[in-house]
Amino acid sequence: MRNSRHLPVDVADDVMPFATLAIDAYGVSVLARTRESAAGTPVALGTRVLQRVFGRGDAHTRALIERAARATGDGREALRSAIVAAFRDDPILGPEVAAMLLRPPVTADRA
Repeated sequence: MRNSRHLPVDVADDVMPFATLAIDAYGVSVLARTRESAAGTPVALGTRVLQRVFGRGDAHTRALIERAARATGDGREALRSAIVAAFRDDPILGPEVAAMLLRPPVTADRA
């Protein structure tokens, strides 16, 4: 994390690598993935982040994710912008997602 203020743009920048890994792995179905979401992998974290930010996803969100799945580099800016907008619309969401990045991964052997 860059700072403790959880600015929407900073948190979006922090989650983008995880979000794009999940999209690369699952494409548009990333919002429907649940089986692997408890695993302690970067892809699973990205899946949980996207599910938290976008829920199950409306048509607009699915279109953003579909476009991000086909895009590279700057082509993923629309997804980043949507994440920033979600954080600005809900001031609690950004800090919640930032906290997700700081949590230790959940593994099967943890009791």
